[in-house]
Amino acid sequence: MRIAVIGAGNWGTGLAIMAARAGHDVSVWSRNSVVVASINNEHTNSVYLIGASIPETVRATGNIAEVLTGAELVILAAPSHATREILESMVPLLPPDSIIVSATKGIEIESGKRISQVVADVMSEAVASRFVCLSGPSFASEVVAHHPTAIVAASNDSSAARVVQSELSFENLRIYTNDDLAGTELGGSVKNVMAIAAGMVAGLGFGSNSIAALITRGLAEMTRLALHEGAKLETMMGLAGLGDLVLTCTGSLSRNRFVGEELGRGRSLQEITAGMHEVAEGINTTRAIKKLAGRLVVEMPITNEVHAVLYEGKPAREAASELMRRPLRVEANW
Repeated sequence: MRIAVIGAGNWGTGLAIMAARAGHDVSVWSRNSVVVASINNEHTNSVYLIGASIPETVRATGNIAEVLTGAELVILAAPSHATREILESMVPLLPPDSIIVSATKGIEIESGKRISQVVADVMSEAVASRFVCLSGPSFASEVVAHHPTAIVAASNDSSAARVVQSELSFENLRIYTNDDLAGTELGGSVKNVMAIAAGMVAGLGFGSNSIAALITRGLAEMTRLALHEGAKLETMMGLAGLGDLVLTCTGSLSRNRFVGEELGRGRSLQEITAGMHEVAEGINTTRAIKKLAGRLVVEMPITNEVHAVLYEGKPAREAASELMRRPLRVEANW
């Protein structure tokens, strides 16, 4: 297939590599001229996913019209805060029968809309109806290093989900399908907030008991929100929910966990992000989820405490103590 990848960060680069290995015609769009030159001339990405070899068949460009020409699959792999603007620029250029595949794990801050809802705002009904969300536990560097990896393609259009499943599953990358866009998108977004919290726990010097408690109560919190939005419980117990949550909260490659660890050690958010090349989606997603939960009147105490540390100057240790001082209660399922 002719596949366009919009965004050349870690995951965009990783998916381009996997699609090319599977024999597809792959082109990558990036605003970063250094990245474009590196991919085309050195067959590596000198800024993101450093060290990974990119097949020579992968082409990069800063011209979005060029990558969209004839594209059958269009993979969105740009940060969530930039997605609406990019989609608007794609409207007159997108081939009418192409499938948009989101590999972006985040939601709009002010609107609280998931990527599928942003696509529905911007694109035609025909394009929006074929939208596919690709999510699950997947560090790009491990995928391209041939580590067995399983993720999910979610869509309201089962045939579109199956196309993504059949065309991108290859060797060590196995893709399942489901029809739960809300659960898959919210799982992939909220888990980044929980990963910041898990990082804070580790940065404060707490051990496995604390991490296990955080992951378990974090799963309850993200499931509570997702079910309110019409998600299915089985999705939250699967790869896009529990699987991605565990990976991001415990994996040493997690950018969101790293941010939390440094906050737990007392560094400021500005200081931490100044030294990062790649976006930690959980930073913006925390604001978005807090706003969304407030509008929906959904209880999310961990999200509230992460927000307080990120944006209100609350010390991480005080946030942890606040969670432990909450009123005692029965452990309801969600």
